[in-house]
Amino acid sequence: MPIDPDEAFVCEPITPVAGTFDPRAMGRGEPGLPQSFSWRDQQYVVARVLESWRSVGVERGGGTEKYLRKHWFRIETKGGQVMTLYFDRQPLRGRGSIQGRWTLYSVARQENTA
Repeated sequence: MPIDPDEAFVCEPITPVAGTFDPRAMGRGEPGLPQSFSWRDQQYVVARVLESWRSVGVERGGGTEKYLRKHWFRIETKGGQVMTLYFDRQPLRGRGSIQGRWTLYSVARQENTA
């Protein structure tokens, strides 16, 4: 996914707050977007989802079948920040925990109002 020039590339794991996942999405077999998460020792609360989409990839073993790889979410936090998060359905080894599966991909650069 290309980065918009108005976004800062981050690609760092986030820590979802337990009990804040969307149970309706989980009931459909999709990841439940956490309504609250921590990143760099700061907690963020999701105010709204601006956009969501999915990406697919080919089989890692060299086959030609395509699989759903990531669920993407462009969100706005209660503090007004716009962020792009993704849930990796098949994380690399060592990233199998729920924390390793959620990643902050980018953060929109905020205009300097000073």
